[in-house]
Amino acid sequence: MIRKGTRAQQWLPASPDAFVWLRLYFNDIGGIIGADDAVWQTVNLRRGAHARLSYDALRAVFRRVNVRLGTNWTMHDLRHTCAIRLLRDERLTLRDVQTILGHANLATTQIYLEQIDDELFARVRDHFASRRADRELPPVPVASGYDAADLAVLLGGIR
Repeated sequence: MIRKGTRAQQWLPASPDAFVWLRLYFNDIGGIIGADDAVWQTVNLRRGAHARLSYDALRAVFRRVNVRLGTNWTMHDLRHTCAIRLLRDERLTLRDVQTILGHANLATTQIYLEQIDDELFARVRDHFASRRADRELPPVPVASGYDAADLAVLLGGIR
């Protein structure tokens, strides 16, 4: 691919499924494209000619889809989703994702390190549960004046 900012060429990894979909797309647009042709093309219905899918043309596609679906998606939303999914894979490093996204600075990639509260809370619960299991503490007696059932609901069980 050719980078937007630097215009530098860069090889990018892709899944086997991506190549299957790419081949199906090539069939739809009339076969194999040349080495100097743009991969993503649009068809001028009046002339029946193919042209490079420009940034503005793709934005127009998103506008039409958003109107039909009642959504507000952008091209950057797709990039953002990809970045987050890559970063959640423990086999990929932050540096790997930086390279794929083409960020010059690691700090730019770190923006995608958002926490999802439910996942964060689950990890913290797991952390405390594993510590509790490691220590196997005897149950703590309920102090006078407190209802054991109320404390169990409030604290998730009594130790």
